[in-house]
Parts: sequence; structure tokens; C-alpha cells
Amino acid sequence: MKYRKEKDSLGEVLVPDDKLWGAQTQRSLENFKIGQEKMPREIIRALVLIKKVAAQVNYELGLLAEAEQQAIGQACTEILEGSLADNFPLVVWQTGSGTQTNMNVNEVIARRANQILGREKVHPHDQVNKGQSSNDVFPTAIHIAAVMALEDDLLPAIRQLKKTFAQKGEEYQDVLKIGRTHLQDATPLTFGQEISAWERMLEKAEAMLKESVVHLRELALGGTAVGTGLNTHPEFAERAVAKIKQLTKKEFGVAPNKFHALTSKDALVFAHGALKALAADLMKIANDVRWLASGPRCGLGELSLPANEPGSSIMPGKVNPTQCEALTMVACQVMGNDVTLGMAASQGNLQLNVFMPVCAYNFLQSVHLLSEAIVSFRQNCIEGMKPKREQMQSYLESSLMLVTALTPYLGYEKAAQIAQTASREGLTLKEAALKLKLLTAEEFEQYVRPEKMV
Repeated sequence: MKYRKEKDSLGEVLVPDDKLWGAQTQRSLENFKIGQEKMPREIIRALVLIKKVAAQVNYELGLLAEAEQQAIGQACTEILEGSLADNFPLVVWQTGSGTQTNMNVNEVIARRANQILGREKVHPHDQVNKGQSSNDVFPTAIHIAAVMALEDDLLPAIRQLKKTFAQKGEEYQDVLKIGRTHLQDATPLTFGQEISAWERMLEKAEAMLKESVVHLRELALGGTAVGTGLNTHPEFAERAVAKIKQLTKKEFGVAPNKFHALTSKDALVFAHGALKALAADLMKIANDVRWLASGPRCGLGELSLPANEPGSSIMPGKVNPTQCEALTMVACQVMGNDVTLGMAASQGNLQLNVFMPVCAYNFLQSVHLLSEAIVSFRQNCIEGMKPKREQMQSYLESSLMLVTALTPYLGYEKAAQIAQTASREGLTLKEAALKLKLLTAEEFEQYVRPEKMV
């Protein structure tokens, strides 16, 4: 492999000649050989978008030559189109401000811009990073990436699963079944009513996520090093954010207090709290589905799920609720990510939080895992889910908790006596009521009507 010499303020470094990055990127590669977790591509794209916008604004303000601005813009476009993707190799476990990734982006853009110009005119610091600091650019990139991932990936996935549940709920609105509380028999409901709870969970999660996005729309750009805006034009932030809004078609605004925007990650914590709430509901939904589908002969057996793949390497014919298992594992990962992000966000010491790469990584991982798991769960499980009506009816008819319908007529104590007698002696409720001479057969048939109990 051929190498070239690159120089930064610490001296010379050898860089692979086929790569566009410079000395600071190479130093990070050599000094942080930690893990396999690369900086998320969404963060790289957001940073490149900021650089493109910054060049345009600096040109408009008379701070950057037209040729330099055009070359930077072309380099950014190429990166956004994916043609230079192998030039962003840095791991998450680096400087907590994200400076090395910011410089990785600056160096790649600068070198590519100089290739376009055919001369060394664009410097990573002096032109590409003009009017910026890693301390305001990186949190800006996190918020841009977070809003786009939530609005473009997760919220549409939630809406589609919610729609599927609404359709299933309507289809099975009149299918009677027994309810269960404490994993014990309870009073009846319809399968459509049971599904409606799942639909409402997603509706609530959607609303909470939309509320959280409002706070992520505030961008730290223009704060530079500590929030004062040192070395940036007073119009830079407003102009740049306006262009970001135009290019992303998202509603962003300039953070009203840059000191807060640099040191606090509260908006991320709040938004990830909504992700955790969603994960908790998805855990509950997936567990409900696999409980109800347990069997096929020795479980509850109330649901039939699609048979997507063989379930055992030793037991022939076994089919497992694998989509439920995948979704619940994702939910666990999201809950773990929430702990990490909360701890990281609490470390905003003085004027800067220096846990930003791990905040970015965990937040975006949660969003993408949830988005993809929800789509998979819907397509490969819920759309093909069907009730086993005979099993539901059998449980309904044999349940002792139908006795609850007798309470208004006999009182709690006598109704409980019927249920306990039936349970102890293996009788039906009707047989127990007749044995205890608390009701006639006609009265029992009149009062115990499951379809009237829902």
C-alpha cells in the first residue's frame, strides 16, 4: 500500500494514498482501536449537510470564494450520494465531543474539493470548518439525524402497524373470548377489544414521539466553542439553519440558548424516553401474542401465527413465535440504550457534554432497531395472525369467571360460593348453581350471557 505524508499541528502522519482523509483522522484510527461500532452513517450525512450549507452561507456573507464554495458543495454532494463512503472509518469510542469525526468530514471534503479545483485552495479548518466548532456542529448533526430517523423511519413504521391492528380489531370485534388478569381467568371481552389496547399503545407512542421531536428541532449551530459564537458571523446560524430546513424539508430552528445547547442532551433523553415507552409497549404486545399463540396443543392456543421457519434443530415440526422473540430482544436493547444515554447525558460538565458519540450511536441504534423490528413484526407475524375461534369459545364456556354476571342478582358471597363449588367439584357454573339451589336453570341462562358482558 502506498502512503502520503499529511501534516497537522502535531506534525506529520502517514496516510494511505487511496484515502481522502488527513492527519487527524489517521491519528484517531491509530489511537482508538476500540470496538467495531462505527460512527453512524446518519451522523456523517448530517455533518456533510452542515458543511455544504456552511459553505453556501459563508460565500453569501463574503467570507468564502465562489470557486471554493462550489468545490466544497460538489464534494459534499458526492458524499451524500454515497460515492465516497469508505472514507469515514472512525469508531464511536473517540473524543467525547465528536471532534475527530468532524475533522474526518472536514479533511475528506477539503481533499476532494482540492481535487476538483486542481490546486490546494481548500483547508479543512479555514474553509470547510469556517464559522463552526465541533462543539456546536456535532450536537447539531445529532439532532438533524435524530429528527430524520424518527420522522422518516420510525413514525411511518408505527403508523403501519397501528393500521394493521385497527383492521384486525374491526375484523374480530365480535369474536368473544375470556379475559385474563394475573394470568388467571377473568371476565370476557372480544378479541377486537383486546387488539384495541395494542392499537392504542401505538397511538400513544406516536403522540409522545411527535412531542419529543419538537425539542430536537433546536439546533446548536452558531454556538461554536462554548456557546458565545466566537469566530462566526452573527448571521451565520440563522442563514445556515434556514438552508438546512430547505434541504431536509424538516422544521428546524436555532437554539435560543447556545450555552444550553452545547452542554445539555436533555432533548435526546426526553425523546429516548418515548422510545423506551414504545419498547415497553412492544414488549407487552409481543408477549401477549406469543402467550395467546402458545401451544399448539399444550398452551393457550388461541392464536394461529404464520409458520415462517422450523423452530428446532432436534424437535421435528416445531414452529416458534420468532418474530415476537426478535421484537422483545430489540425492546431489551432499547431499554439498555436508554440507561447508557441517560448516564451519558448527565455528564454535561461545565460548557460541554463530552459523551456525544455514544449518545448519537445509542439513540440512532434504538430508532433503527425499533423501525425495522416493527416492520418485520407486522409483515411476518401480525398480518397473518388469526384467532382460533373454537379454542376461544371452549375457554369462554368453561371459565368460572362468568360467575361475575351473577353478582348483581345474588351478591358477591353467593356468587363466589358457586365458583368455588364448581372449581372444587369439577362442575360447570350452572351445575354448581343448581346444586346449591341458588338459581333455577332458566334464571342461570337469563343472567349468564357472555355476549352481554363485553
